Amino acid sequence: MKYFKLSQRLIKPHSKTLTVICSEIVNMAGRRAALKAIDWLAFAERVPPNQRGMFNALKTRTDAIAAKLASLPETPAAIDWSYYRSAVAKPGMVDEFEKKFKALQIPEPVDTQTASISAQEAEANKNAASYIEASKARIAMYEQELDKFKNMIPFDQMTIEDLNNTFPETKLDKAKYPYWPHKPIAEL
Repeated sequence: MKYFKLSQRLIKPHSKTLTVICSEIVNMAGRRAALKAIDWLAFAERVPPNQRGMFNALKTRTDAIAAKLASLPETPAAIDWSYYRSAVAKPGMVDEFEKKFKALQIPEPVDTQTASISAQEAEANKNAASYIEASKARIAMYEQELDKFKNMIPFDQMTIEDLNNTFPETKLDKAKYPYWPHKPIAEL
């Protein structure tokens, strides 16, 4: 670290400093990871209205990062080691930097989340399919109830017997519960 600080003071401004070149190499490793495209239209369709602001902020930030990555060259500019050897007063320091730079290996990011996301997606699809089936059953039940309402006698023409026949849950059991309200108090 002390060599790096010393080199920053000794090296005269040139086309690019070592830190800029190293950061370009790291950015190129990130560029390969960012090659997977995002279908923003499909993503936007699934975003609830109350989260639209967060989605727009995410898209803006992602677009800014993608633009920055696109502005960088695919390969970094070659370092002019001979210039730095002539500009740095301490002998051997540039050779040491060059050796360390050539030995530098930037690991590519490993995808550790796709498998868990795929498992979550499969589970969500299974839950959605079961919810759809349950919803279809409820729809059929509600349609039967709607048919019952469409085919019944209008309320203003209905007698108590008609009401009890149409809605059996409204019938009072006066034999079992002879006193008003003719049902168990726990059900009130």
